[in-house]
Amino acid sequence: MVLGRLAHYAFDALAISTVIAGVKKTTGFAPATDLIPDSSIKSITDSYLGAGETVFSIVAGQAVTSQYFKKA
Repeated sequence: MVLGRLAHYAFDALAISTVIAGVKKTTGFAPATDLIPDSSIKSITDSYLGAGETVFSIVAGQAVTSQYFKKA
């Protein structure tokens, strides 16, 4: 029960990070992590956002090579 809830929260956090990565990729706007004063929290935030960028890149790469997607 607890592991399922933890996995659900982790998936939700990764989904939010992926959406933020998509916003960064399409608009050029990104969260200003340089405003975070604590270096360890800044590092964790950068890693979190980097994970979203990785997932976004993987999904975008799969969409480009898939027959089910076409360029709009």
